[in-house]
Amino acid sequence: QVQLVESGGGLVQTGGSLRLSCAASGSNFSINAMGWYRQAPGKLREAVAAINSAGRTNYADSVKGRFIIYRDNAKNMVYLQMNNLKPEDTAVYYCASPPTWGKGTLVTVSS
Repeated sequence: QVQLVESGGGLVQTGGSLRLSCAASGSNFSINAMGWYRQAPGKLREAVAAINSAGRTNYADSVKGRFIIYRDNAKNMVYLQMNNLKPEDTAVYYCASPPTWGKGTLVTVSS
């Protein structure tokens, strides 16, 4: 059973950058597909980025070219580098390897 803990959220101005980290504990991390999701106030949770065990990535159209997901299997870590942040990126960001979810980290982008 994988357990996930996110960190790295905070307040940033429009155009700024943040890097979110997700620490995973448990066995078989390297074979798990991992993803980042977000939920903005009053909105449904949405997928942001995903990476499989081979390192193949997928991104939501809204973040393509701005966000990068990557993993370090030796450290059991998954990261989300977020660049050129916009106010609409404001949300709680969750790391997940369904059905396992972290508790989330808040990202606030000020205009």
